[in-house]
Amino acid sequence: MAWLCRDCLTTGSSAVEPRRCTACGSPRLRAHDELFDLSIAHVDCDAFYASVEKRDDPSLRDKPLIIGGGVRGVVSTCCYIARQNGVRSAMPMFKARELCPDAVIIKPNMAKYVEVSRHIRRHMDMLTPLVEPLSIDEAFLDLSGTQTLHKAPPAVVLARFARTIAEEVGVTISVGLSHNKFLAKVASDLDKPRGFAVIGAAETLSFLAPKPISLIFGVGKVFAETLRKDGYHTIGQLQEADPVHLMRRYGETGARLARLSRGEDARRVSTDGEMKTISSETTFNTDIATLEDLSTELLNVTERLSERLKAKGVVGDTVTLKLKTTGFRLRTRARHLIMPTQLANVLYEAGLSLLQREVDGTSFRLIGIGVSGIEAADGSDPADLLEPMVARKAAAERAMDRVRTRFGRTAVIRGKLYKSRPDAVSAPPQQDDLEGKTK
Repeated sequence: MAWLCRDCLTTGSSAVEPRRCTACGSPRLRAHDELFDLSIAHVDCDAFYASVEKRDDPSLRDKPLIIGGGVRGVVSTCCYIARQNGVRSAMPMFKARELCPDAVIIKPNMAKYVEVSRHIRRHMDMLTPLVEPLSIDEAFLDLSGTQTLHKAPPAVVLARFARTIAEEVGVTISVGLSHNKFLAKVASDLDKPRGFAVIGAAETLSFLAPKPISLIFGVGKVFAETLRKDGYHTIGQLQEADPVHLMRRYGETGARLARLSRGEDARRVSTDGEMKTISSETTFNTDIATLEDLSTELLNVTERLSERLKAKGVVGDTVTLKLKTTGFRLRTRARHLIMPTQLANVLYEAGLSLLQREVDGTSFRLIGIGVSGIEAADGSDPADLLEPMVARKAAAERAMDRVRTRFGRTAVIRGKLYKSRPDAVSAPPQQDDLEGKTK
């Protein structure tokens, strides 16, 4: 049995798993018969947003922390102390407050999280060119053929990477190592936080057999209930089922169930896996129906979206407006732009034109805006190709960005948002609601 010390990176082999590292005495070992033969990994940051906030404010270290906000908003993420009280991501904030009344609540700072994510990604790119990001805080890596480069097997490289991220970036990660993407993703959830779990080829069927069918990605609550009604409660029962029967009963999804229940996943780690859409949304404390109020909220989320695009150094060419009614009916409307952009002014005008068509007396509880058609920002938003009015607004926005970079986000507030602040004094009429106001 091969083993690895995750603290000092010493490796060895023994008939049974040692309890402590023979070099440094650490109990943080990972032992497995196939440890040095596997090369597909899933890396997932532990409670990412909360970890970044605790890194930046040591006083939060031992406190329950929730990233979210608003009376009717949802939890973006929470630390593991809050999770011990039952708080979960996507939980309504009022419920989270009931479960963990002592929690510290912080609104998300996406620009900061994106910058930390980019730092981690740069370290990933030094491990292998085959990195497939799934979101801001997780990615697949294929380290096949990198042993000569790193002079170590993938397991050791990943353990060194985890240690580096903890020391240099200040957040922790969990690693899942296996022989395909499906099982690597499963493994990364087995030992959180600071986990390092391994699923080998030889144990695949026996490992999966007792697990619930919901472990298979894509099997949500509704489909899981359908499968249970049909007699499938565990993955092992799917393994025993005739693949032809599963395909006849559930179509292509049935064929996929048959493959994944046996741990078969032929997907390669793809470098085309960059995020295709970037978006921002907010849930209102009370329902909103008027264009004036909705447009103010739209401007607010558009500014956050623009900040994310600028932090990532990308632009998009299609704007999508998202609205959710009081009855939870979802409306989405999209518009293609002449040129890709990251400017809040341009994005807001496109979103506003879509919003105006939807304001019909309906009350809404949520608004969001997103962009797709993502590409690098090099050479985008050229001033000489913009209409004079748009160019003037773009120049003002760039100036606002420079001030915010130096003095903080609230150093400059757009006129429309300034007038909507409950603590704002009456301000003289603005010629253009998109102009900035310095505090």
